[in-house]
Amino acid sequence: MLYHTIPHSTLSVSKICLGTMTYGEQNTESDAHSQLDFAFERGVNFIDTAEMYPVPPKAETQGLTERYIGNWLKKTGQRDKVILATKVAGPRSVPYIRPDMSLSRRHIHDAVETSLTRLQTDYIDLYQLHWPQRETNCFGQLNYTYKDDQSGVTLSDSLEALAELVRAGKVRYIGLSNETPWGVMSFLKLAEKHNLPRVVTIQNPYNLLNRSFEVGLSEISHQEGVELLAYSPLAFGALSGKYLQGARPAGARCTLFERFSRYFNPQGLAATQAYVDVAHKHGLDPAQMALAFVNQRPFVASNIIGATTLAQLEANINSLDVVLDEAVLADLYAVGTQYSNPCP
Repeated sequence: MLYHTIPHSTLSVSKICLGTMTYGEQNTESDAHSQLDFAFERGVNFIDTAEMYPVPPKAETQGLTERYIGNWLKKTGQRDKVILATKVAGPRSVPYIRPDMSLSRRHIHDAVETSLTRLQTDYIDLYQLHWPQRETNCFGQLNYTYKDDQSGVTLSDSLEALAELVRAGKVRYIGLSNETPWGVMSFLKLAEKHNLPRVVTIQNPYNLLNRSFEVGLSEISHQEGVELLAYSPLAFGALSGKYLQGARPAGARCTLFERFSRYFNPQGLAATQAYVDVAHKHGLDPAQMALAFVNQRPFVASNIIGATTLAQLEANINSLDVVLDEAVLADLYAVGTQYSNPCP
């Protein structure tokens, strides 16, 4: 396993992070514990979750993911060897978590207490805002619409609340997710101006089909040291090639849940076929090639992989052994030029 110290922190995280959003939906608690055991044995020390999980989000399953992880931590006694990250949900169609949701002080404090209870720990290593309070483009949204924020909750309000949690020892470091360049820089400026905690990571989607991060945010990562925790590195599994020609394998996420359509527009499917062809040309597994591409990006602190089976998990972790040479990269860049960011 490779490890990387996140800038402006003491967090030394494995280059592969275990994503857990299937726990409680596609994976039982027993499955979850088996995955956690296997990943930990392979050197993965970084676990990412969220109060909203599992996904797809539903009132009857919400919180199960954190609960399963908490039970594993209690059973194994490995809390001090794990870097644990979770997220507070913002205002977006999940009112069953908390009424009138926002990223206000009260909601952030309520959220962290509930997460600590479910995770059976007294601190969280990395606490992230799952998505912005304000109306802005995220989760694949395009055509930015100018809207004034009517919530009355400012970035300063959220950052002050997070600062209180850091001072109380309940949170070690803070991060953002599904954020924009303006949002990241605004949080950094507020932290510097008011002597508040600095955001140390941003968790956004990044994969061969969605390289939006490279426009603006990658420069912030380089210049400011706010590195990427890349989620959806396989584009919901699309980059494995298993959904090409209309295939829908039994039990696969995009077979079970039609809501995962982000990477299945015509240009995305054409790009996926082209990337799979590159993998076959060079004798590579398409999924491992796609993950290796993310692993090798200089702005990526850790690559958040997810799996529903141990075989998938093993193959994904083994992507660290795949080093893409210049010939492979040249072919990938050529496809990226032909199909420029097809699934933002």
